[in-house]
Amino acid sequence: MSKALGLLEVFGFTTAVVIGDMIAKAADVTIVALDKNKPANGDAAEVPLLMTIKFEGNTAAVEHGLEVGVAEAKRRNLYVTSDLISRQAEDTKKMARIDATGRDKLRG
Repeated sequence: MSKALGLLEVFGFTTAVVIGDMIAKAADVTIVALDKNKPANGDAAEVPLLMTIKFEGNTAAVEHGLEVGVAEAKRRNLYVTSDLISRQAEDTKKMARIDATGRDKLRG
C-alpha cells in the first residue's frame, strides 16, 4: 500500500525543525526530509529561507499532521503553503527524499 505524503512549507530552519517535531509527536508519521529553498527576493524577506517539511504515513495520520503543523505555522505567522498527496507514485517517493543538495541526506 502506498503511503500518503505531507508537504508543509514554512519560513525558517528552526521553524521547520520545531514544527516537524510537533507533527511527528502528534501523528503516526515519519519525517522523510527537510528541504530548503531561498527565494529570489529572500534577502529582502524578514525570514529569508523557505523550508519544506516532508512526511509520510497513512492518509489520516498525514492529514492530522498537516492540521497540527499548519496551525502552528500560522500561529507563528510563518506559514507558506501545504499539500497532501494521498497515494504517491514511485517517482514521487524518490523525489520526496531528495533535498536541495540533490541527495537523500536522511538515508546517506
